[in-house]
Amino acid sequence: MLTYPEIDPVALSLGPVQIHWYGLMYLLGFLCAYGLGVWRAKRIGWTSEQVSDLIFYGAVGVVIGGRLGYVFFYGFDRLAHDPLWAFRVWEGGMSFHGGLLGVLAAMMLFAKQYKVKWFDVTDFIAPIAIPGLFFGRIGNFIGGELWGRPVQNPDFPLAMIFPHVDELARHPSQLYQAFGEGLVLFIVVWIFTMKPRPRMAASALFLIGYGIARFVNEFFREPDSDQGFVLFEWMTKGQMLTAPMIALGIVLMLLAYRRPVVNGVR
Repeated sequence: MLTYPEIDPVALSLGPVQIHWYGLMYLLGFLCAYGLGVWRAKRIGWTSEQVSDLIFYGAVGVVIGGRLGYVFFYGFDRLAHDPLWAFRVWEGGMSFHGGLLGVLAAMMLFAKQYKVKWFDVTDFIAPIAIPGLFFGRIGNFIGGELWGRPVQNPDFPLAMIFPHVDELARHPSQLYQAFGEGLVLFIVVWIFTMKPRPRMAASALFLIGYGIARFVNEFFREPDSDQGFVLFEWMTKGQMLTAPMIALGIVLMLLAYRRPVVNGVR
């Protein structure tokens, strides 16, 4: 049986300045997105300046949307009693679904600035955003948060004890999510986008792929203590927020492949 390694959340201290592993994971995600974006941009005639602006817009969208999403999806009761809590980001609390909405809104502004189709932008970022999800889950693991549910069989080879939680053998669900929502999803979407696809198709595949991976992984992740199961005595808040992503992705995929082709573009 594995034991969670005690990892100092501070990666580097420079006098009074502390650099946390979680912040480094965000940085790695943005750097990967930029590198992959520059490579992809050459195929469609975008400039490195456009990619730099894209990453900036995306970073702002992730941070603002992620925080607001966490506040409204997971901590609205606390917000009602302590409105200033929403601004105390150093206390932690980010939401993927809020971050996604923030990025989509930011991409609208980017598309308007450069006078390009919004779905062309979301199709462009579909694969390059995924490494950030991978590094984010690794950051969750390093931080010892979002641990998994107890395993049914203590002899399960991936069972792990998180001493700061309890002595139960649990699923290392952060690593499951890094694998499914990060590595596997990236390979699938990247290969899919290596060939020309109808507009909206890459965005749709991201929604479907992430949605399925997240929905399944939630069965191994311990529900948030202040949320529990929100529907049918088995569905978590993460699954409730993710299910519409899958449905929307399917609709977009059908629309993408049913649109007529005009001048070689759907």
